[in-house]
Amino acid sequence: MPELPEVETVRRGLAPFMTGARIVDLRLNREDLRFPFPKNFKKRLIGQTITRLDRRAKYLLVHLSGGSVVISHLGMSGRFVVEAAKYAGAGQKPRILAHDHVVFCLNGPKGRCEIVYNDPRRFGFMDMASEQGLAQSRHFATMGPEPMGNGFNWPVLAERLQGRKTAIKQALLDQKIVAGLGNIYVCEALWQAGISPRRAASSIGAVRGERLVAAIQAILARAIEAGGSSLRDHAQVDGALGYFQHGFAVYDRAGEDCPKCGKHVRRIVQSGRSTFFCGGCQR
Repeated sequence: MPELPEVETVRRGLAPFMTGARIVDLRLNREDLRFPFPKNFKKRLIGQTITRLDRRAKYLLVHLSGGSVVISHLGMSGRFVVEAAKYAGAGQKPRILAHDHVVFCLNGPKGRCEIVYNDPRRFGFMDMASEQGLAQSRHFATMGPEPMGNGFNWPVLAERLQGRKTAIKQALLDQKIVAGLGNIYVCEALWQAGISPRRAASSIGAVRGERLVAAIQAILARAIEAGGSSLRDHAQVDGALGYFQHGFAVYDRAGEDCPKCGKHVRRIVQSGRSTFFCGGCQR
């Protein structure tokens, strides 16, 4: 599933085409994705201008001039592609590729273009909320702080970990504790911070905690710079692949040498998810 760096990469790729653009048409090639589209979805979008494109955790947020926000989640295999406009002429039907489920027809700073949402597995979805009610919507009401934001630091994380006996790896995957982190970047951050993924969350002290926060932010920044990690489905909006996976220290490297100490990277399963770590470096 795309994690924060992949979604941020998509946001940055879409922003020049979408910000300031008017939605002149919206093609829905099916009635639902993971969930049905919001009621009157097409009618509510056509004619609106996109004022800005944001990200919250693993969600894309399309802010509209009328005060509404389109909330989009990519699921397992969803992706957005920017294409030159292919508006159908009189009597012509637009070409529909397999799994192209939503097409935003825009007229904006880059001229006419189409933003195509393609999703073979259809685990992604689109929803809507008002600008004022966005933070309290069902998607974000209980969500933790953004790890790349100014409001994320060790005292904030320490408060959220207090009293939690679950392993730190599982705690960091809890979106109520910190938003946007997934399996790949938690494994990499714990390795960089030298913290065992099996250590109890409440036992992380200030020294380890400061290292952990710094590692999370550094790993995410490097991953965004690299365009994310392309393991199966992720690609940027121009079709280019991310390349952070070529720099993994421990993730998916079981049996290989740890870049720090040379001991073999290990794989264990925690709550049904693979965890990769070095028993020599991580305590």
